Amino acid sequence: MSFVNELKRRNVIRIAGLYLVGAWLIVQVASTILPAFDWPVWVLRTVITVLAIGFVPALIFAWAFELTPEGLRRESDVERAESIAPHTGKSLDRIIMVVLALAVGYFGFDKFVLSPQREAALQLQKTAEVAAARKEGHSEALIESYGNKSIAVLPFVDMSPGKDQEYFSDGIAEELLNLLTKVPQLRVISRASAFSFKGKDIGVPEIAKRLNVAHVLEGSVRKSGNKVRVSAQLVDARSDTQLWSETWDRELNDIFAVQDEIAAAVVGQLKIQLLGDAPKSKAVKPEAYALFLQARALSNQGTTANYQQSEMLYEQALAIEPDYAAAWTGLSVNYFRMVGAGSLTAEKGYGLARVAVNRAIAIDPGYARAYAQSGWLTIYQDNDLAAAAEYLKRALALEPTDSFSIGKAAALMYNLGRLDEAIALGEYEVARDPLYAPGHSNLATRYLTAGRLDEAIASYRTVLRLSPGFYGAQAGMGAALLLQGKGEAALDAMQTENNEVERLLGLAMVYHALGDKAESDRALARLISVYGRDFPGDVAYVMAYRGEFDRAFEWLQKAVQFKDTGLPEAVFLPFFDNIRSDPRWLPFLRKIGRAPEQLEAIKFDVKLPK
Repeated sequence: MSFVNELKRRNVIRIAGLYLVGAWLIVQVASTILPAFDWPVWVLRTVITVLAIGFVPALIFAWAFELTPEGLRRESDVERAESIAPHTGKSLDRIIMVVLALAVGYFGFDKFVLSPQREAALQLQKTAEVAAARKEGHSEALIESYGNKSIAVLPFVDMSPGKDQEYFSDGIAEELLNLLTKVPQLRVISRASAFSFKGKDIGVPEIAKRLNVAHVLEGSVRKSGNKVRVSAQLVDARSDTQLWSETWDRELNDIFAVQDEIAAAVVGQLKIQLLGDAPKSKAVKPEAYALFLQARALSNQGTTANYQQSEMLYEQALAIEPDYAAAWTGLSVNYFRMVGAGSLTAEKGYGLARVAVNRAIAIDPGYARAYAQSGWLTIYQDNDLAAAAEYLKRALALEPTDSFSIGKAAALMYNLGRLDEAIALGEYEVARDPLYAPGHSNLATRYLTAGRLDEAIASYRTVLRLSPGFYGAQAGMGAALLLQGKGEAALDAMQTENNEVERLLGLAMVYHALGDKAESDRALARLISVYGRDFPGDVAYVMAYRGEFDRAFEWLQKAVQFKDTGLPEAVFLPFFDNIRSDPRWLPFLRKIGRAPEQLEAIKFDVKLPK
């Protein structure tokens, strides 16, 4: 107790209290003022560090020195009878009370004045972002999906001496993105969207605005031999301030542990309460990773040439890593898309796609996207909606927030005739992946089918902005314009479509609407002579639109005969509206499994994650 009494006599305890209260007040004021003047975050961090370091020296100084009428003197040189420490203590008490009053006053000012203003400013910014999103044609459901628990993982920068390790830096960022996607409470922008900013001189706030996220994770990688240095930082996009940063120097074989630590740090910084363990990495050879990333990006561009190059890159990745489930799934998706673009027949393309996705499931029975792809294939290859539903239930049970799986669930909802639910799922998909052109294209088709033509046109324009050569987008926009009665505008759109099948389908209908029978017949004749066997269901809806009902039903029968895999989905398009009241229509729907009572018997429900 004598030591404690001595601390009191020398006013060390009073100095400690005064220092802590004063330091807290300084930090609070600095954290409010510095961001207002756009000072970098390291300035505030420096202030906090200096104050923390100064605490112990301040206590030592208070112990060793005493303030006397003659100035500061060493405490050991002051006679006890001459000491004015008690008087100094009373002065310090008054100073502490003043500083406490200031601290309490500032706390109240911040809580009841500054904090509401900050919230109002953020709300004003959010209102402006919502207004901008509405102006661009986004739906209300999509706008409402934007939230603060959202993040984009940007491609990490290659800082290696030879600048030849880009595949490695991309692989780390991709794996981090995949890990964070497994956190249901977090909206993670997909790789396709986040990586689209690679190599572009665009600031973090602008990237975050375009992707509608509140946070951005960025970093760098420096690899030399078996050594690797990884740096990562988490940025609050609205204030452009750094929330957290860390650097790791590790052996190459420890890289996946580093990824796990980064993911855990992000979850902690965003204050997300996990229901289970934090997600963990799966090791993949980085060379195969780089090829996989390139292949998927090319496939998403939606052109025949890109599909062919994507196929080659997927095969190279699998030659390096034969048990790479994600690559097998991606290859399956690519084959599927090649059928839609007309570069592979349905029999060959869907067959190759089935072999690839079955291999993925055999390799990794817990890989959600492989089951989602199986469900997608089952819809179109087998026309078995009940079996497709089981595959998709499995996919969503494994990864409830995975945008790829949700996109395929939207396709099933569309085939079940549940348009509102298909649109809601599609909107969720593009909210998580706003730069994914195929997602916007699918959503546009569903808007068109539902008669929401302005939204369909806006979505098709988004597709063309993301990928100007995307097959069917110009024709889709032309179809929506045609249904709006804007024939000349529809003709302009159809004539710029680069996919001949889509272009001929559109021109045959547009010229009919404009009263040019000769041109309509010319387009239809070429469509039938070149593509009639591969796309008979599409020929049927052109006939129906032109009012040739008997010929329409003849081509519907040919579509069944030739096993047109796109027919069961095409029957929902508005171009068949002219024959829906025909007594032959409902029996035909029953024949292909699309009658209302058949669709209602299939149970499939998806609860969108919050």
